Amino acid sequence: MRNVFYLHEPVFFTSGGVTNPEGQLLLSRGALQVDRAHSFGNGLTARLKGTAARGTIKSAAEYVKSRLPEVLKQHLQDYEKDKENSVLSYQTILEQQILSIDREMLEKLTVSYDEAGTTCLIALLSDKELTVANVGDSRGVLCDKDGNAIPLSHDHKPYQLKERKRIKRAGGFISFNGSWRVQGILAMSRSLGDYPLKNLNVVIPDPDILTFDLDKLQPEFMILASDGLWDAFSNEEAVRFIKERLDEPHFGAKSIVLQSFYRGCPDNITVMVVKFRNSSKTEEQ
Repeated sequence: MRNVFYLHEPVFFTSGGVTNPEGQLLLSRGALQVDRAHSFGNGLTARLKGTAARGTIKSAAEYVKSRLPEVLKQHLQDYEKDKENSVLSYQTILEQQILSIDREMLEKLTVSYDEAGTTCLIALLSDKELTVANVGDSRGVLCDKDGNAIPLSHDHKPYQLKERKRIKRAGGFISFNGSWRVQGILAMSRSLGDYPLKNLNVVIPDPDILTFDLDKLQPEFMILASDGLWDAFSNEEAVRFIKERLDEPHFGAKSIVLQSFYRGCPDNITVMVVKFRNSSKTEEQ
C-alpha cells in the first residue's frame, strides 16, 4: 500500500498590480498553466514553474519560460530511462539546468545590453517526493495534513547574514533604499539574468533545492507566489486564508491577490495555488 499524490486540478494563477522597475510581470496565464502531470518512465512527475520579470523588456522571463521547461523535460525523461544506473538526481538535474539557462541568457543579454532579470521557483512532484528549486525572492509554502504552513523555499535577500557575507567577499555592498539592495540596485541577492551584477559576481544564479516527504506531510495544497504576496501575508496567514477558500474557482488565488492590494501592497503579485488530492492504492510488490 502506498500513498499517491497528484494535482486535483490544473494550476491557476492570478496577477495584477502597478508597474514599477522591480515588478513588471510579463507572463500570461497560458505560460504558467501546466499539464496536470507528465509521466517520465515509471514515475509520475508534475512540473510547476513561475517567474516574475524585472526590467523594461521581456527577455529574461520570456527566455526562461520558453527554454527551461523544455530542457528540464528532456533531461528528466533521459534520467527516468536509466535511473538506477545514473549518477544524477532530481536535485542535480534542476541545479545544472537552471545554471545552464542562466549562462545562455547572460550571453544574449550582454550582447543586447539588456539588464532584465527574473526569479525562478520550480516544484517537481515525483512519486512520494516534492523537490523545490528557488532562485530569488519568490516563495513556496505547503499546507500539510494538520494545517501547518511548511516553507518550501527561502528568500534570497541581501540582508540575510549568509548572503551579506558572500556579497562582501565578492567586493560588493548592500544599502537601504526602501529595502536592502545589492549595490543599491537589486532587492534580491540571487536571480537569473541581471548581467551587470552577475559580472561583478555579487548576484549569483545558484538555486537552493529542498526535498520533502509527501507521505509524511500528506499535503492539502501549496502556494507558489512572487514576493508581492509575502510583503502582505506571512506564511501562516496565507495558508489559513487559502484553506478557507479552496472551493473557489481559483482555489483562493484571486482572492488572496485582491486582499494583498487591500492591505496596501504596491507591487505586482503572481500566485499559483496547487491543490493536492491523495489516495491509497495497492501495488503488487
